[in-house]
Amino acid sequence: MGFERFGKVSFAPFTKVSKFVDFLDEGKIKGTVCKKCSTFHFPPRGDCVSCPSSEIDWKEISGNCKLVTYTTIHSAPQGFEDDKPYTLAMVDLEEGGRALGWTEGLSEEDLKIGMALKLEIKKLPDERLTFVLKGQ
Repeated sequence: MGFERFGKVSFAPFTKVSKFVDFLDEGKIKGTVCKKCSTFHFPPRGDCVSCPSSEIDWKEISGNCKLVTYTTIHSAPQGFEDDKPYTLAMVDLEEGGRALGWTEGLSEEDLKIGMALKLEIKKLPDERLTFVLKGQ
């Protein structure tokens, strides 16, 4: 299967890093590491942003992270109308890189910039996969 299984709505069915979804299926969240310059990328990238290499390895992450910012969406885009309002958060991952994801089990009042969160895999209907941010 390809990247079309990632997220509630997928606008990118094909990508150089479609193995990301296979890892989620195995219960692992992984980023990519450039084989030439060792730059870590999350979200995973098929091409390094630090050098022009497309030679990558995969590295599993812990999911431990810190909240950078968040916003609550009240007017949702197409495909997410039934979920509003919902809160999206941006986090710095312990291993490096940043993730943007839905918060789960947290109210907006619970969120404090700098607080520890955990990036976790979530199974969606129709064998789709994503990740969410939860409190630690």
